[in-house]
Amino acid sequence: MKKRQLGKSDIYVSEIGLGCMSLPSNQIDADKIIQVALENGINYFDTADLYNKGENEKIVGNALKSNRQNIILATKVGNRLNNSGDGWSWDPTKEWITDAVHASLKRLQTDYIDVYQLHGGTMEDNVEEVIDTMESLQKEGLIREYGISSIRPNVIDRFLRKSNAVSVMMQYSLLDRRPEEWFSLLEDHQASLFTRGTVAKGFLTADGLNRAIKTKDYLSYTQKDLVDTIEKLQTLEAPIASIALQFVLQRKVTGSLIIGASNSEQLLESIEAYKQQVPDTILLKATEITKQELYMEHRV
Repeated sequence: MKKRQLGKSDIYVSEIGLGCMSLPSNQIDADKIIQVALENGINYFDTADLYNKGENEKIVGNALKSNRQNIILATKVGNRLNNSGDGWSWDPTKEWITDAVHASLKRLQTDYIDVYQLHGGTMEDNVEEVIDTMESLQKEGLIREYGISSIRPNVIDRFLRKSNAVSVMMQYSLLDRRPEEWFSLLEDHQASLFTRGTVAKGFLTADGLNRAIKTKDYLSYTQKDLVDTIEKLQTLEAPIASIALQFVLQRKVTGSLIIGASNSEQLLESIEAYKQQVPDTILLKATEITKQELYMEHRV
């Protein structure tokens, strides 16, 4: 599997990364999926301290500890579980981030995190404090690089302009092209895009039409728009899932597609779709079939 440089860092990530949130809570079952990922050249693994109340980090740590030097491990911070464990609140303070990184390191069974991501963000945050904390963790050697996971344009814009972040995670797919407006900003600041939702809740897979028929709408697509769009995409001379993945990978700002899987078969299907090359002419047609819209909220 090909790798790409992460922003301006010396980290190289596989073009497909494993989104660990969907992993089973059973260690044995999770190990099988992670082993398939490793065997197929995936080196980027993405989790968060919030996933399954920290248990996801433990599972990922157990599964990857023997391969630590060969993988790029990422997690996220900012969502603080309530004492009761039945909810969480947003806490991007230096105190919480500093406590949280040590807790994540313990659960992940590692001395350092390759990519530490702010898991959201608001314009009310003390962004200077957040960035200073990240920079301090870097100097201590607890993290190698840092980034942000957010879909809020104004938050991303401010964070990139004030920091040395190397990554931004955003939902991006053929059916959700809103991030395209901000690609030049990422390029200007030498930050890479981590994409989630690349197959748009399964609409951009072989089963996409059946899913569309059973749903009401998706983002700004009415059910009729969604069905019509998927039908048009399925007429193109390449598998729709391969089109979806290659559409995102054609963007030079893309670092890695974060793909979730709850079993090995799902992951292997994504890997096979990735291996299928799609001509530029088909990608252009797919682009013309879908909408390019803008984020209407969270703008300065």
